[in-house]
Amino acid sequence: MVCNRNESPRSSDRPRGRSTLLLLGAALLAGCGIHSEVKPWEVEIRDLQREKAQLAGRLEQCQVLLEQMKTQTQALGALPAGAAREIYGLSSVKITRFSGIYDKDYDGKREKLVVYLAPTDQAGDVVKAPGSVSIQLWSLNDPNAPLALGRWQVAPEEMGKLWFSTVTSASYRLMFDVPLTPELLAQDLTLNATFADYLSGRIVTDQVVLKPRPAP
Repeated sequence: MVCNRNESPRSSDRPRGRSTLLLLGAALLAGCGIHSEVKPWEVEIRDLQREKAQLAGRLEQCQVLLEQMKTQTQALGALPAGAAREIYGLSSVKITRFSGIYDKDYDGKREKLVVYLAPTDQAGDVVKAPGSVSIQLWSLNDPNAPLALGRWQVAPEEMGKLWFSTVTSASYRLMFDVPLTPELLAQDLTLNATFADYLSGRIVTDQVVLKPRPAP
């Protein structure tokens, strides 16, 4: 038998080797596809987890609303008989001119912030509106001082005890401790009040500038 010297003895095996490699590659790809496939029950679990989170958020919102309604009911119940039935529309809240920082213990230092807050209706009359209030005192002129010098919250049940009336005026009278330095007391300070009315659900604000007072 005469063999062709230019022919490789294993040349006939090359096509078979390529086929084997292709089959192995296809098997590997198929195996990867099996591992990366998302199971139907995994999708269902993710959907259930998403729905659970949404329901938990709605439940939390409902609980907050329920607490607000309870607080509103308590505030209305603290009013004198028949007052809750009076029809009025809260228009605004005013920080009156007697608000400021005073020396209430007569020790020569002004350390008490006194805020006179008067809710008014659409006719401009002062009304004892039940609600809560947020008070903030700011220093806007001194870059070396903190922006917020004080923040206070007063709940509705406390507000009912702070109503102050005289022959000529009526308002809520709020007092807070503010141990300020003489340098800050010598500057203009910004006083902000936010009142949340529980009868109408309205939120009103007022803001004034407290001018420096002469030293006591």
